[in-house]
Amino acid sequence: NPSSATVALILNERDELLVCRRAKEPAKGTLDLPGGFIDMTETSEEGVAREVREETGMKVAKAEYLFSLPNIYIRCTVEDTLHFEAMDDAADLFFLPLKDIRTEEFGLGSIRKGVGIFLEDIRKNKSE
Repeated sequence: NPSSATVALILNERDELLVCRRAKEPAKGTLDLPGGFIDMTETSEEGVAREVREETGMKVAKAEYLFSLPNIYIRCTVEDTLHFEAMDDAADLFFLPLKDIRTEEFGLGSIRKGVGIFLEDIRKNKSE
């Protein structure tokens, strides 16, 4: 039963990435990004906004497609980066400085790969 899924890449004003700790299997207890499956009647942008709201309580103000693997990776700008709460599939939620991110701490292979691509793109853009 193939389903499309979105992943939110949310940065705060200090260039820290919002990550969560998985509350459920698979890979319970490992790092993850907000996101999840898109409903059949939703666009990717609507799906990622819903998932971010369900998992963090944050409201997405802007969603910008970045790339896809099996998941669709979307850079999300939220209305407020100071007020959030771990909900739904997230056991914990926090901003992590980009320099401290270790891709091997992400439990799902597609997320590990996506975070690696995202970090490489940021490093490349800063050096240009």
